[in-house]
Amino acid sequence: MPSASPALPARILVVGGGGRENALGWALARCPGVEQVWVAPGNGGTLELSGCSQLAIAESDHAALLNACREHRIELVVVGPEAPLAAGLADRLRAEGFPVFGPGADGAQLEASKQWAKALMQEAGVPTAGYWPASSEAEALAALEAQNKPLVVKADGLAAGKGVTVAETVDEAREAIREIFAGRFGGEASLVLEERTFGPEVSVFALSDGQRLVLLPPAQDHKRIGEGDTGPNTGGMGAYAPAPLLDAAGLEQVRHLVLEPTLNALRARGIDYRGVIYAGLMLTESGPSVIEFNCRFGDPECETLMPLLGPELAAVLLACAEGRLDQAPALTINPGSSACVIAAAQGYPGEIRKGDAINSQLEPSDTLQLFHAGTRRDEGGTCLTNGGRVLAVVAQADNFDTAFERAYAGLEQVSFEGITFRRDIGHQVRSR
Repeated sequence: MPSASPALPARILVVGGGGRENALGWALARCPGVEQVWVAPGNGGTLELSGCSQLAIAESDHAALLNACREHRIELVVVGPEAPLAAGLADRLRAEGFPVFGPGADGAQLEASKQWAKALMQEAGVPTAGYWPASSEAEALAALEAQNKPLVVKADGLAAGKGVTVAETVDEAREAIREIFAGRFGGEASLVLEERTFGPEVSVFALSDGQRLVLLPPAQDHKRIGEGDTGPNTGGMGAYAPAPLLDAAGLEQVRHLVLEPTLNALRARGIDYRGVIYAGLMLTESGPSVIEFNCRFGDPECETLMPLLGPELAAVLLACAEGRLDQAPALTINPGSSACVIAAAQGYPGEIRKGDAINSQLEPSDTLQLFHAGTRRDEGGTCLTNGGRVLAVVAQADNFDTAFERAYAGLEQVSFEGITFRRDIGHQVRSR
């Protein structure tokens, strides 16, 4: 059992191996009072982060993660990905007395089940598109035929950022339904059909202790692989924050219309939600509408946001984990703009090439970061590509133009065979 948890966690475990966890490790290790951050399983860039160590433990190995918490006397666990949260990792660690930032399996249903999340939104009066749940192909096709117009088709469960088709035609929606029930996205097939809504998208993140919320600056992701927002959806090719689509008044509107009612509805169901509530929003003509909820930090929004967050971050996450956010120090938000560009592998988001050596001359600074995502080290210590999104180059400045100039200049110092990236990340704000 851990000792009584201090107000400042000295020993932190971050669970996950992507760019999000690389950024979280970097940010938490910089907080005063933090002595060591372990990242499990981490990636090829983990050991490049000052104050971070790597544990070769899969995020799905709950028993080994629990043993690591005991061995290293962990005072705060931050769970990055959605899959271990949905599988109950936070519940298991909390049952052994470890403070965890991340919801239990009950709260993780916000992301793990589209049907559950839509029903919760309806119950809470949260603005979202009309929907039709379906548990069989025949039921889904009948709902589509009854509407007789293109709909959004979403696989019900976790689909690793995939499983969503914004259909342009009824035939396209019909084919997406058939793919889901053919088992393309694994698991027991069920889905949600949604009305299409229109407007710019923005992501809002709230840190919750189950009773209270702290909102972070809004961010905007770029999902399409191609410039001009063309081609297939990806997990995200870049992002920027704070997104000017939402000013302070707009953010408070989201708090009032979306986040507080959602937290209240979770509490009404007996769910003590301690972690991130990620609201993916569409800003329609009639106001913000929830596209989806996630139960963790977005990626690459996390890489974009972490450099904007102040040194109180570790204390605030611990306070959320312990249900005492009212006692936490105020989280400082650094002024200025943050820009992130993703370097992906050739073939992404389809079949990708792996195992290419990464060459980097980039020297990180207070305003320029290189976060690793899909990377690994070979036996000789060479860093190799090992995933779809390989690296995130992030930069900060007083304005977006300068921030993106710094990010792209940093990207020029990084290379690997087949490197793929968009040259127009931030075009929405850069063309204003």
